[in-house]
Amino acid sequence: MNNKDNVFNARFIIALAVTLILWSSAYAGIRLGLQSYSPNNLVVLRFITASIVLLIYALMTRLPLPDKKDIPALFLHGFFGITLYHIFLAIGEIKVTAGSASLIIASVPIFTAILAVIFLKEKINNWGWTGIITSFLGIMLVTLGEGKGIRFEPTAFLILISAISASIYIVLQKPFLKKYHPVQYATYLIWTGTFFLLLLSDGLFQTIQSAPVGSTLSIIYLGIFPAALAYVTWAYILSRIPASVAATYLYLCPILAILIAWLWLGEMPALLSLSGGILTLAGVITINVRGK
Repeated sequence: MNNKDNVFNARFIIALAVTLILWSSAYAGIRLGLQSYSPNNLVVLRFITASIVLLIYALMTRLPLPDKKDIPALFLHGFFGITLYHIFLAIGEIKVTAGSASLIIASVPIFTAILAVIFLKEKINNWGWTGIITSFLGIMLVTLGEGKGIRFEPTAFLILISAISASIYIVLQKPFLKKYHPVQYATYLIWTGTFFLLLLSDGLFQTIQSAPVGSTLSIIYLGIFPAALAYVTWAYILSRIPASVAATYLYLCPILAILIAWLWLGEMPALLSLSGGILTLAGVITINVRGK
């Protein structure tokens, strides 16, 4: 089955929709959790929850352990894809505006494309690069239209490290999905990433005891759905298409978040945001239709 067939496969479409919706919903859960939890403890509790969920699944299905020779590499993947990405992003967002953070994270597909060309030997034609840049410009318009100020300060460098870490993880992940099922790989990734996160926990259990139930439940939601489930569906997506193409779908998360707010909360997006959304969507379509 070729890449184009995969994109229009029903299972692929479902996995893509689940991933984008759940990752788009994570922003609200993080905001609620940060009202009572430090960034470190929020991330730690989120991935402890995800690890427990996947452990239960692994025991029920007798999920095999990875090959011993792959364990060091899987720990490296967990460090970049879970620990470094989420910790630096959470700390950076304390001082960096939401608009600045979202714009920096929007650079993930660009870094991924560059790394995929260098290390995975993926080929991206001029249409592909045009689509990537077009979508990035679209996200910039969305950010401006939503009234989220763009102001860069030294702390923004942490979010840039998060973006680069995510790109490295996506590229490192790709070859392993030829050997491991997406559920297996996502399980190993979250377990290894959580291992490093446990070293950063400070007073987590005391915080759980004193925090409002709503904040704790929001983090548990983040662990079960945007972490455990969405990382599995993302691994499935990446197992089907090139890493450089898969990463461009992440451009749709801000657009989807605005659409959800429009339909659910009645928050009418600004004309500039709508224009940016159309431009972003046009870029993603260009990449998938003409860029491979």
